[in-house]
Amino acid sequence: MKRTILTSIAALAVSSATAFAADIELKVTTDSGFSDSPSGIAIANWAKAIEEGSDGEIEVQVFYQDELGTQLEVFDLFVAGEVDLMLAWPSTTYDKRIGVVTTPFMVSSWEEATEALRPDGWANSIINDVFAGIGLKYLGAWPEGFAGVATRGKYATTIDGASDIKVRTAPYFPNPESLQAMGYQTEVIEWGETYTSIQTGLVDGDSGNVIYWDYEYFGDLLDYFVHTKHKFGTGSILANLNNFEELSEEHQALIVETAETMMEEQFASARAEDQRNIERAVADGMEYIELTEEESAALKEAVRTQVWPLIEESVGSEIMEQIRAHAK
Repeated sequence: MKRTILTSIAALAVSSATAFAADIELKVTTDSGFSDSPSGIAIANWAKAIEEGSDGEIEVQVFYQDELGTQLEVFDLFVAGEVDLMLAWPSTTYDKRIGVVTTPFMVSSWEEATEALRPDGWANSIINDVFAGIGLKYLGAWPEGFAGVATRGKYATTIDGASDIKVRTAPYFPNPESLQAMGYQTEVIEWGETYTSIQTGLVDGDSGNVIYWDYEYFGDLLDYFVHTKHKFGTGSILANLNNFEELSEEHQALIVETAETMMEEQFASARAEDQRNIERAVADGMEYIELTEEESAALKEAVRTQVWPLIEESVGSEIMEQIRAHAK
């Protein structure tokens, strides 16, 4: 009798668990950032908002940096539909036009960046069209701030001064080309291999990131952060288009709304957060260098002259005309 009662209770528990199981399972990941990083916290909050907004109809599994593979491998999975949602700094392997997201010296201030990347901004529709070409839906920007070059032992503020410095760049266009135009030697290295590459002297530092990444991940190795501001660093909030379109209209709207909230919150907080990270790095001994107007102008001219024509070859003259029309 006792065994029958226990069996019945167990069966009821299984039945209840099944009854309350989510109807839909989604996977969200980021290619850069562990669980306690800003990007990791952001996707965890996004997952929670989707689950709560769906009243339990959707369960979201969260994966952080390197848990599904390298930066390029996880993007492959995403394009293939093995991952549904992503906060990415995406590879241009599938389409060089993706590089338009971080066109160097496209914007020069937070105000210009907001104007370009807000939901109805001039750059937003361009970026969405580019991602749609490889089967992805662009849900918005996740801004971090203006990038710089972090090095150890030596630093440069001019093109000539950078000639004997080799820096790591992300493995997608136009990052290497931009740094080369600024005078640096470059080495394309996966994010997960950057620490060892600096530690062993393969490169003198990292480039193309806001100071958070260089201080948080390589602060024990790096001495200087030159705020070149050559690109506005932003992640892209994305959905696999095929998987997205298989969802109900209600669930699609939920994902779009939660992504927009995620973007708005990041725009509201990122500028102050970047400044706090600068202060943290300086307090811990990293030297922070701002360029003079003349130094900044020289880099801007070199990059626009050498790199923008290459970008135009990839994105087409129509897109590039819009960028030129808005750039200052």
